[in-house]
Amino acid sequence: MTYRAPVDALRFSLAAIGDLADDDVEPILREAARFAEERLAPQNRLGDKFGARFANGEVMTPDGWPAIYKAWAEAGWNGVDLPTAWGGMGLQTRLAAATMEIWTSACMSFALGPVLTQGAVDTLELHASDALKAAYLPRLVSGAWTATMNLTEPQAGSDLGLLRTRADRGGDGSYRITGSKIYITYGEHDLTDNIVHLVLARLADAPAGTRGISLFLVPKLLPDGSRNGVACTGIEHKLGIHASPTCSMSFENAAGWLVGEENRGLACMFTMMNKARLFTGLQGVAVAELAYQKALAFARERRQGRAAGVAGTSAIIAHPDVRRNLMTMRALTAAGRALAHEAARAIDGAHAGDPAAEQRAALLTPVVKAWCSDIGVEAASIGVQIHGGMGYVEETGAAQLLRDARITPIYEGTNGIQAIDLVTRKVLRPDSAAVEEFIADCHGAADACVSAALGGVGAAARQATQALEEATAWLRRHDGEALLGAATPYLELFGITAGMALLARSAAAARRRLDAGDDAAAARDAIVDAAFFAGNIAPRAAALARIVAGGTVPGPDAFSEAGA
Repeated sequence: MTYRAPVDALRFSLAAIGDLADDDVEPILREAARFAEERLAPQNRLGDKFGARFANGEVMTPDGWPAIYKAWAEAGWNGVDLPTAWGGMGLQTRLAAATMEIWTSACMSFALGPVLTQGAVDTLELHASDALKAAYLPRLVSGAWTATMNLTEPQAGSDLGLLRTRADRGGDGSYRITGSKIYITYGEHDLTDNIVHLVLARLADAPAGTRGISLFLVPKLLPDGSRNGVACTGIEHKLGIHASPTCSMSFENAAGWLVGEENRGLACMFTMMNKARLFTGLQGVAVAELAYQKALAFARERRQGRAAGVAGTSAIIAHPDVRRNLMTMRALTAAGRALAHEAARAIDGAHAGDPAAEQRAALLTPVVKAWCSDIGVEAASIGVQIHGGMGYVEETGAAQLLRDARITPIYEGTNGIQAIDLVTRKVLRPDSAAVEEFIADCHGAADACVSAALGGVGAAARQATQALEEATAWLRRHDGEALLGAATPYLELFGITAGMALLARSAAAARRRLDAGDDAAAARDAIVDAAFFAGNIAPRAAALARIVAGGTVPGPDAFSEAGA
């Protein structure tokens, strides 16, 4: 089975959120699909099998990857939503999200590098000096150079206040960076000659904790072409994403330039992290899409057992439980895609200066990162199940998708941290009504379904939304460990409710199109997806609301050595 980009489904999802002309959307998606299907998808299994290699301080990507990357960059794909002032297309983030899903489904290991480069462009555009922008943005936007995000150290993972990488003032406007970083995606590779590292480090006179972190641009090659004091000391041997080099990096008196202000680096880095979090959620959607395609093809071909009313051995798709599993994968994928596109639409509004859109983008980003990455793992796991024993061996590629997907709930801020961020910094933010406005929109989507004669879908959307309202009210009455213990089930509840509401909105739009005589397959699929989600996934919302309000987490004493 080979990957086929779901162009019609992407077009329908983008149309459901409005104000994008299909004449602009379709040719971009069709051309992205062509490149993904012809050039990237054939590399996915090969990349997994052979992986990135490290020798003598150099990192080699799989055979053929430099040429494919060059063709991809020269076609302009790195700059879909990047500024025209620096050579980008300047299109909407939601269109970039759709193309990024296509690249990631075709070959996740390949797509990880551009995610970081594009996030670095956003960061430099917003925070860097004019001189740094002029020197680095044209080549980063074009993809001639790539970029990385250097946060993690052996002793400082999620707690960045513990980082030790040191920055010393150079006296000439530059700084000297010394320290070590780990888990750096595409920290070294052979796709481009220069790699621009964005590095968090601490000045000697900086305040303790996260308030004393600064952000620096540290290139592999200095402006005069000489090698900077940056080196890769090794790459990790990982569960998945084998062709994406995950590097340990050493900085030895490396020249760097300040991005933003001293001791304000974490705020600058969040610009990069937020886009990476959107695209990490999309990685879950992309893996789920490919897992569904593989499982569907297998279910149509694999013959086992005898379905009711069928003479002889049946293809396993004839069995109701297999179809239930397939529809779970498909409905989760559609809901995750809709949620990612809604978040991207809010980001577009924020870029246009809309404060309400900015607050919605902030609210939805942790939900997209966590819930969509979780559904990617769930869908990939179901895909293995549908393949049976053939899924557990490597031959079919189903196992690779589960291995690749498993990192997404971990990196770019673990999903537990995303849940805490959602509850404490977004929902309970005192100057924001973003959650109430979103809940009102969910009620509106339910009402639209009732008006469109999709009563069951509308009822499910309304019930899920009521569960989210009740859980949100509970959060506002509590604090401390009660909030932190409820954060993860609350985020899952939020994701399911948002997914149900957005599928309901799409189903109402689909019904209008069908009633108008547009018998598009994507519209029919949207109604089926919403109905299945309403009957099989949305009911989880009520149970999750009860867990938020009544679930308890034992204290540390419950985990004694005797009970281990």
